[in-house]
Amino acid sequence: MTTRYEQVKAELQENPKTWLITGVAGFIGSNLLETLLRLDQAVVGLDNFATGHQHNLDEVQSLVEKEQWERFRFIEGDICDLEICRKALEGVNYVLHQAALGSVPRSINDPITTNKANIDGFLNMLVASKDEGVDGFTYAASSSTYGDHSALPKVEENIGNPLSPYAVTKYVNELYANVFARVYDFKSIGLRYFNVFGPRQDPDGAYAAVIPKWTASMIKGEDVFINGDGETSRDFCFVENAVQANILSAIAATNAKNQVYNVAYGERTSLNELFEKIKFALKENGVIYERQPVYRDFRAGDVRHSLAAIKKASEYMGYFPTYNIEAGINIAMPWYVNWV
Repeated sequence: MTTRYEQVKAELQENPKTWLITGVAGFIGSNLLETLLRLDQAVVGLDNFATGHQHNLDEVQSLVEKEQWERFRFIEGDICDLEICRKALEGVNYVLHQAALGSVPRSINDPITTNKANIDGFLNMLVASKDEGVDGFTYAASSSTYGDHSALPKVEENIGNPLSPYAVTKYVNELYANVFARVYDFKSIGLRYFNVFGPRQDPDGAYAAVIPKWTASMIKGEDVFINGDGETSRDFCFVENAVQANILSAIAATNAKNQVYNVAYGERTSLNELFEKIKFALKENGVIYERQPVYRDFRAGDVRHSLAAIKKASEYMGYFPTYNIEAGINIAMPWYVNWV
């Protein structure tokens, strides 16, 4: 049976559109770019390289056809500059707003910079997109919005109190999106990402995500540090699932808009289990890691467990994640081995 996602991709190839990806040089942004160019879409990319990298764009260029790459126009600029946002949006049909300063620890260390990028920049994109009259506006929300609400699985309508400045900024995005729908009739879709991972996710730096960080440490033969007892769990989502959700949300029906959706696989993995899965995948790629993990204190701002209910995204958008954590790690591992 043909999935909704397969139908949408076929329709887009028959009737190409123009897309804007903010944060295009980042991890998720560059994966979106690769998929859209392979579908022969025209793409405008906006990035200030605060967390994105030119090598991500270079890699995408090496993976697509020359004619497809020529459909890409890059603008180096900051979403905190409203005029840059307006320039990037000229003639755009769909917006995939990925630009943000991620990381709970980063936001705790520097809440002002996180607020500027994630709230001021988001508002600029909303205003400029409304004024341009785009057909679809999708933004990267976050599972951090669930805060201290402990019930599992996480259901979109039930959230708790934020546990970090980052979580506050992502919740404010949802509030602004809802107000713009009510006041201006500009309806958007927020995607609450749950621990997205995959190729081109930066393994370096103080705020690297757990999978690339641990993988790089294992490849180098370094210690792997686990915050807490290792029974903390997450719903890890391979990046191709997130790409699917973005594309489906852009062309979603009107009744699916002015909503937020969980984007995850719908299974929970503990950090101890994750350690073993990465270790096994590395062994399959010729890297033997023999050390045991080093346990240390729990990290401030972290939730204990996370598991998403994905029924809403399935019913409204036809979202059906096709890559579980093992499949995603197996696909990503050769990239990390080559990168590190």
